[in-house]
Amino acid sequence: MAFDFKKEYKEFYMPGNTPEIVDVPRANYIAVRGQGDPNEEGGAYQQAIGVLYAVAYTLKMSYKTDHRIEGFYEYVVPPLEGFWEQDGEGGIDYADKSSFRWISVIRLPDFITKSDFDWAVETAAKKKKLDCSVAEFLTVDEGLCVQIMHLGAFDDEPATVARMDEYLAQNGYVNDMNEHRLHHEIYMSDARRVAPEKWKTVIRHPIRPVS
Repeated sequence: MAFDFKKEYKEFYMPGNTPEIVDVPRANYIAVRGQGDPNEEGGAYQQAIGVLYAVAYTLKMSYKTDHRIEGFYEYVVPPLEGFWEQDGEGGIDYADKSSFRWISVIRLPDFITKSDFDWAVETAAKKKKLDCSVAEFLTVDEGLCVQIMHLGAFDDEPATVARMDEYLAQNGYVNDMNEHRLHHEIYMSDARRVAPEKWKTVIRHPIRPVS
C-alpha cells in the first residue's frame, strides 16, 4: 500500500477543531512563490498550482522511468499547502486578497534529493510543455506552532484564528510570525468538488512562549 502522509502523520494533517500546540519537524517541499489574489481566474496562483502538481506527479511516477531515486517507495502525493503574508499585517486581511504574498507548496518525501527534484522540473517541463523553472526545492523548519482544523470557507477563517489567539493567551504563548515564520494553511479538501461550508483547512501559526 502506498505511503500516505495524511495517515502516517495525523498529528500534522488531521488536528481537531480545538487549538493544539505541535512541534513541526523540518520538511522539504516543491515551492512556487508569487503574489496576488488566489481566486483570479488563470492568475499567478492558479498557474503555480499547475507547476506544483506537474513536478509532484513526475516524482511520484519516476519509478516508471529510467530515473532511479535511491530509497524510493510508492506514496500518495501530499495535499496542497500555502504560506501566506501581507505587508504591514500581523496576520491576514482576507478582504484584501490582491495584497497576498504566498508560497504555494507540496511536501516531498525525505528520499527526494535536490538532484531528483532538478530532474523532475526538467522532465515535467518537457512532458507537459510547461515552464516549471519557477519551482524551487524549499526546506522549512517550522518548529513550535499552534494549529487547528478550520471547517468552512476561507473568508470565515478570522473567527477560527481568534480562537487560536485566545488559546495562546490562556496558555502562555504568543504568535511569532515574521518574514521566515508565516501563516500556514494545509488544504485537506478539493475545493472544486466540495461545498465551501465543508472545506477542511489546517491553519498553523508559529508561536513562542511569552518572554
